Amino acid sequence: MVRLKQLWSSIMVLAIVVIGAGAVPITYLESAVAKGAVCLDGSAPAYHFDKGSGSGVNNWIVHMEGGGWCTDIATCVKRKTTMKGSSKFMNKDFGFSGILGGKQSTNPDFYNWNRIKVRYCDGSSFTGDIEAVDPTNKLFFRGARVWRAVIDDLMAKGMSNAQNAILSGCSAGALAAILHCDEFKSILPTTAKVKCVSDAGFFIHGKDISGGSYIESYYSKVVSTHGSAKSLPASCTSSMKPELCFFPQYVVKTMQTPLFVINAAFDSWQIKNVLAPTSVDKRKEWKDCKLDLKKCTAAQLQTVQGYRDQMLAALAPVRATTTRGLFLDSCHAHCQGGSAATWSGAQGPQVGNTKMAKAVGDWFYERSTFQNIDCPSLNCNPTCPAVSTED
Repeated sequence: MVRLKQLWSSIMVLAIVVIGAGAVPITYLESAVAKGAVCLDGSAPAYHFDKGSGSGVNNWIVHMEGGGWCTDIATCVKRKTTMKGSSKFMNKDFGFSGILGGKQSTNPDFYNWNRIKVRYCDGSSFTGDIEAVDPTNKLFFRGARVWRAVIDDLMAKGMSNAQNAILSGCSAGALAAILHCDEFKSILPTTAKVKCVSDAGFFIHGKDISGGSYIESYYSKVVSTHGSAKSLPASCTSSMKPELCFFPQYVVKTMQTPLFVINAAFDSWQIKNVLAPTSVDKRKEWKDCKLDLKKCTAAQLQTVQGYRDQMLAALAPVRATTTRGLFLDSCHAHCQGGSAATWSGAQGPQVGNTKMAKAVGDWFYERSTFQNIDCPSLNCNPTCPAVSTED
């Protein structure tokens, strides 16, 4: 029995070592609190930092976490008691993989860079900035301050010497990467090569099943609640309503910094929330279909196919110049660059016979341009994962 216990203890220790091998500890940015750069509940912002080595010691990738938005007091109050609204509830360690992976075999171009995952706790894609705090709900809308405080802290830790840098993100974090892209470049050394990567952040100003645009009113609430207008790119807000500048298709037109867009033409989050949001699906006809496309009728599948057409039209500014990159697959997925399997794995999606890791690496280092659009119909690409990927 003693030997059995010892064997079991050895197995447990080995398991802990294996599980924790790629785990990167959390850093709480307590110094940001005095600047008012805080999460929804007033707690300190946080990030995970895996330092670069060798040839990557002066290269930086700052990746922003995703996780939707809160649109009003009620949804933000609910959010502040979760890790998406408070650093008090965040996991202390985070395993890096995909675009943040530390193995040369799975992330050959960026594995030895300084790699940072910025935790998302403001609910505004890092754009909110309201000074006043209502004593009844004690909500802090300070996403833009959080972003700047983290960037300033990283600059002090060596990013001021960056030779190469990428601002990236997944979902709401990828939208943040687009919205803050030019500002990021302006902060870094003028000699640095700076580019941005959006993974599932190209949320389109799309029509929903009612013929309206629920997502426009949704983003309008985000901008209003968080006071985001002054933090959005002035090159966009100078000519459009602030809420429209939450849509990348309008922001990209005036962006100066090179951008690479990774997206699914049949983005699973957008199908559920932009095309068929619950609030406009009065008869619940899309309830099952939008969660499992195998349950869609022929007419519904035609509508889903039409969403791809909307996506292609919205991507026109990305395709307008070869300094921008595009990896648009026909998968039913959302956030595909976060795991080694989809980023570079043998079973990962390919477009133009190329995996996204190679496409992004070639584009960043200017070994070649990359703008590829997948075959036109749902399930036409055999390399798409069988199950949709989500953040």
